[in-house]
Amino acid sequence: MTPNTILRPYGTAAIAAAADLIRSGHPVAIPTETVYGLAADATNGEAVARVYEAKGRPAFNPLIVHVLDLAAAERLAVFDDTARALAVAHWPGPLTLVLPQRAGNGIASLVTAGLDTIAIRVPAHRAMRALLITSAKPLAAPSANASGTISPTRAEHVLRTLSGRIAMVVDDGSCAVGIESTIVGSSAGHMQLLRAGPISMGALKVTNNTPITSPGQLARHYAPSKPLRLNAMSANIDEWGIGFGPIMPLRSLSTVGDLMTAAANLFDMLHTGDMSDMIGIAVAPIPFIGMGLAINDRLIRATKGPEEI
Repeated sequence: MTPNTILRPYGTAAIAAAADLIRSGHPVAIPTETVYGLAADATNGEAVARVYEAKGRPAFNPLIVHVLDLAAAERLAVFDDTARALAVAHWPGPLTLVLPQRAGNGIASLVTAGLDTIAIRVPAHRAMRALLITSAKPLAAPSANASGTISPTRAEHVLRTLSGRIAMVVDDGSCAVGIESTIVGSSAGHMQLLRAGPISMGALKVTNNTPITSPGQLARHYAPSKPLRLNAMSANIDEWGIGFGPIMPLRSLSTVGDLMTAAANLFDMLHTGDMSDMIGIAVAPIPFIGMGLAINDRLIRATKGPEEI
């Protein structure tokens, strides 16, 4: 918890302070043209974990990454001609594209929930754009509200559910659009509407069939191909062990039992175990408290088949 959430009016000083918080690994509430977002450095897994913690988000759903322009987006994602045409037509603006990740893009795996796709947007709002410039970071930013509550379009809406949970809110009045961005994804060379929003399907010229994974769309985002055994006190000889605290410390989510660090390391550890020459993965017990609730939710889903979700 944060002792006090500071509310600062938009301006150079407020953006500089917000950028300092971003660079130090703390999320900041900032307006976009759609709704207020809870922004964090998308390259810092622990910073992103703090977003989940502040929101009380029940599962590690993929987050939208905000960048300054198409050139920055192309450093993170692979664009085909159709996606690039949509970006040129609608960015900056309330359009999110879900595209294949570019290898080595530096985005924390917690942002994409272990997927090989990334949700990306170029916002138009002056406050978010100023923060992108000043922080010099791609920003993962879901809506700045407690999970399950109404999305915020004013600073006071943010404070209603996140006061004391985050360090700062930048107040730049009400959001012009007021609903979340349209999300479009690329699958097999075609574009599909994944979430309706301010930009109409007619303007996008896409279909809305064969939906693919996007933020919050599917329950099961990433599961290893190998059997996953939970609450393991030790690994069998043919298992890749993932520890926590004093249990299996050789490869640990956090040797000191820090749940924020564990969340930041979770998907990387699962990927590493999945690529190992072991036939299974064993994960130490994670406490069902705080961020541990989200970690356990993710692990439990990863042990189930799609028909069980």
